[in-house]
Amino acid sequence: MKYGTIGTSWITDAMIEGANYAGCMRLGAVYSRDLARAAAFGAKHGCSAVFDDLHAMAGYDGIGAVYIASPNKLHYEHCKLFLEQGKHVLCEKPLVVSPEEERALRHMAEERGLVFLEAMMMMHHPERDAIKKALSGIGTITTARLDFSQLSSKYPQLKAGGMPNIFNTQLGAGALMDMGCYCFYPAVEWLGMPTEVYAHAGHVHTGADGWLSCLLVYDQEIHANITLSKTGQGFAGSEILGDEGSVVIDFVVELRGVWLRRKGGEQERIIRDYTRTELMAAEAQDFCDYIAGEKRGEYRHMQRVAKEVCALNHWVKERAGV
Repeated sequence: MKYGTIGTSWITDAMIEGANYAGCMRLGAVYSRDLARAAAFGAKHGCSAVFDDLHAMAGYDGIGAVYIASPNKLHYEHCKLFLEQGKHVLCEKPLVVSPEEERALRHMAEERGLVFLEAMMMMHHPERDAIKKALSGIGTITTARLDFSQLSSKYPQLKAGGMPNIFNTQLGAGALMDMGCYCFYPAVEWLGMPTEVYAHAGHVHTGADGWLSCLLVYDQEIHANITLSKTGQGFAGSEILGDEGSVVIDFVVELRGVWLRRKGGEQERIIRDYTRTELMAAEAQDFCDYIAGEKRGEYRHMQRVAKEVCALNHWVKERAGV
């Protein structure tokens, strides 16, 4: 299947590499607002069909799908355009900025028989079921700590008084929108939806949230503490605690460094580490399989979790005043 791309950043390079590794997707078109940039990016990846007109690429018969990696605020507009033109959509996180937008796009895709998927590679991890199995063996879960704190490469520019895109509220950026889903997905996937949410954000001079903490409370008296930061580098990782042991995760974004540690001190590695390319290849392969009508139950599950994560993200956004 041939696909087009929106965006020419490193994440698009990584997605193309993953899709090539999977072998089921081939780059068929490139879009950038700057045609010269689109041409240079296309040449790097062996693609000659380049566009600076988004509507023209959406109507291009040479592709059947699109990978969207534009600024957060533009996701709804771009997804809607390509779904209207009959293209399957794989969109970078966050899928959209509100539950209403998610619902509208999901219904549009369903009506047209199209696949509409958030690009969340941890959900396509080849061994993700092993983590669920390990969680079932740590007894009664009471507490979870999920963290994604990564000092932004644009932080020096921010400190100098600039306004890099990832700290620009007009583009829907900030710690919650850029990073929250990496903790919300495992929270929803492993623990379900909370009944109460408490949240507080810290803001940088642009008005964007640079760091955020929230507490998710569940009916079962489980407490999940989530911390996000673009202004500091975290090293502690994440952990889900039960009365018989804990599951420890060094880097939740890629489910890397995952261990089962029992209360008696024994420990075992649950899954091996996968490269980003391998994870994005698994994501691309699942996307192709969903389009082919395979793994229907899994696709419905992915849509349900995406819907709940979008709702949770909005809930936290309201509580934190972001």
